[in-house]
Amino acid sequence: MGVFELRLKQQGEPALVPPAGETAKGSYYLSNLDQNIAVIVKTVYCFKAAEDVGNGDGRSAGDVLRESLAKVLVHYYPLAGRLAISGEGKLAVDCTGDGAVFVEAEADCAMADIGDVTEPDPSVLGKLVYTVPGAKNILEMPLLAAQVTKFKCGGFVLGLAINHCMFDGVGAMQFVNSWGETARGLPLSLPPALDRAVLRARHPPRPEFPHHEFAQVTDDDADAGEVTSPPLLYRSFRFTAASIARLKAMAPLDGRACTAFEALAGFVWSARTRALGVGPTRRSKLLFAVDGRPRFLSPPLPAGYFGNAIVLTSAACAAGELSAASPERAVRLVRGAVEAVTDAYMRSAVDYFEATRARPSLASTLVITAWSRLPFRAADFGWGPPAAYGPAALPEKEVALFLSCGEERGGVRVLLGLPAEAMAEFQRIVEEVTEA
Repeated sequence: MGVFELRLKQQGEPALVPPAGETAKGSYYLSNLDQNIAVIVKTVYCFKAAEDVGNGDGRSAGDVLRESLAKVLVHYYPLAGRLAISGEGKLAVDCTGDGAVFVEAEADCAMADIGDVTEPDPSVLGKLVYTVPGAKNILEMPLLAAQVTKFKCGGFVLGLAINHCMFDGVGAMQFVNSWGETARGLPLSLPPALDRAVLRARHPPRPEFPHHEFAQVTDDDADAGEVTSPPLLYRSFRFTAASIARLKAMAPLDGRACTAFEALAGFVWSARTRALGVGPTRRSKLLFAVDGRPRFLSPPLPAGYFGNAIVLTSAACAAGELSAASPERAVRLVRGAVEAVTDAYMRSAVDYFEATRARPSLASTLVITAWSRLPFRAADFGWGPPAAYGPAALPEKEVALFLSCGEERGGVRVLLGLPAEAMAEFQRIVEEVTEA
């Protein structure tokens, strides 16, 4: 895949798609849970033979997606605005109604030629997602950009670039599902709940927990084993349901069995730390997000909450305590980090940012982003579910993505980047488990 060069034969000028009806103007509040993740998340959805199985009215895929985007933006109107800085020095949205960015392109090859999208090559998939030329910072990028690329085979790819500060994975999939329902002429099954004031900080702020997720590793050898210097290889590793069952059996916790996430997160954290050759006395940190939707209780979040409802939690220990061959210690730490996320903890996290404006440190840290339960295949715009889907690139070098294995029940793909030597060692460790 690395030797393939995707050429776009034709790429139209980017156009703005404003909401199809009148929407509210002015400043739109972003909560403290939205502040620390203002990064662009890029995803692709591949659809086969649009002309053969489309909406049947003669419109092109680009026409259908552009017209339905305008309609769904009436409900999701903040996405048609622009990111701004509030008087408090925080991110907010200026609801100008200017619109989302929409681009149509045409490739000079068949969709199959781009290869396996589960092994993302940014040099290929990056061309399927629109990037604003010359944008210097996040304030100069649209909150939502959509690119429709048609291929010679009749299929097309929808590439999305969405600012994470607008919603988390659950919220993003609710938006894509709403867009698909609109394209198919259906009412929204779950209208967005736009008011984010339910997650405002208390006054005065009352952080009640230490929030180690913001702590920075400060060991004397803090530069050893880092992944900043050598070029990275990105690879996807498939863990079948049987492989995950073996991992769970390797970490018998007292009382109740570990979950698939606990087992896989503990194993990947341990294996990556070992593969990087991190010194045994050096601290290693794991950072991951927990969905707060079922955990916010006083008050609960409304159904269809439009925003980030994820709260970061962390685990840390000396690297020598982590063993891929016996990941019980890591799994126990992961479970503790999950169980720490209560309503009180999440309210404290909101207040902690209000009081400190702290940002999570990524030094000596693995960040796990779990997309394995997100319903990507529900992205139906009238051509059925996507034939393939996934990220166009990893958002940060410290990130490992957990993705579903398509229609394989219970399987998870782990996508991450490591230097070549570390990747070879990580692969060897994984094969000991997956091929056992």
